[in-house]
Amino acid sequence: MAKILVTGAAGFVGFFVAQKLLDRGDEVIGLDNLNDYYDVNLKYSRLAQLEGRPNFTFSKLDLADREGMENLFAEHQFARVAHLAAQAGVRYSLKNPHAYVNSNVVGFINILEGCRQQNLQHLVFASSSSVYGANTKMPFSVHDNVDHPMSLYAATKKANELMAHTYSHLYNLPTTGLRFFTVYGPWGRPDMALFAFTKAILSGKPIDVFNYGKMRRDFTYVEDIAEGVVRTLDKIPEPNPEWSGEHPDPSTSKAPYRLYNIGNNQPVELIRFIEVLEDCLGIKAEKNMLPLQPGDVLATYADVDDLAKDVGFKPTTSIEVGIDNFVKWYRSYYKV
Repeated sequence: MAKILVTGAAGFVGFFVAQKLLDRGDEVIGLDNLNDYYDVNLKYSRLAQLEGRPNFTFSKLDLADREGMENLFAEHQFARVAHLAAQAGVRYSLKNPHAYVNSNVVGFINILEGCRQQNLQHLVFASSSSVYGANTKMPFSVHDNVDHPMSLYAATKKANELMAHTYSHLYNLPTTGLRFFTVYGPWGRPDMALFAFTKAILSGKPIDVFNYGKMRRDFTYVEDIAEGVVRTLDKIPEPNPEWSGEHPDPSTSKAPYRLYNIGNNQPVELIRFIEVLEDCLGIKAEKNMLPLQPGDVLATYADVDDLAKDVGFKPTTSIEVGIDNFVKWYRSYYKV
């Protein structure tokens, strides 16, 4: 049994990761600031599923609270950290950039400093497929450079990867960044497409379909993401002796640092995603077909070969299964 800090434990991915760790007998300290970026009641409902369990302790704390974070790390000797808290959302970053700097940059330096003070086995942190930005070579590979982000959210996630590498290099802190690809599933975020579409269709309202439904996304089921996080936590990165500054591989290093994609490795057109949702709901959607929005990319597609090779896992849940599970949860949770 290990003592593991899970940040964002009342959030979408953090909730599933905390459950998996508790299921296998780990002690989990769950951190969340329970902010109102989306419906706080949903966060409290997730938290209620965790708080009744032995080996779970909740800490209401903001990542950007330097003194609070220092006290948390002083109070606990963590074996590992799964850092999944962040200010999420591409579109919101156009309206409220400071929220992203406070949570994703200031918050992350507080995590890194806390980890550095302890003899920590491993820090795993959430990055994002959005770091691929203007890249168009498919599938997206962790061995390609990602220097052209198209949203501030993406830029903060790229910054996290750089900051983590620096701490791995300076302090020999083992760190692994996981680039998540369009996560969906039960207990999902209301600001994400599947949730918003389901709510609108069941209310008889039209849905906004951007880029006329032609966008392709590597939709990845939340249970697959959580399984990838837990398996990666157990795979402590080693320095890569083959790494060369002449031909620098962005995904490894002479330091104990690693990057992986976690995606379904099967891009789906948005219009197909909506068709499956219509089938699961038994209702046809009224669609507002609209052009591409600022900050959005045309396609995402994950190369997961490294993840499969190193941790023996890759996501396999089809959208037909995943969307059906979401719809069942939504109808049950909202009593629709």
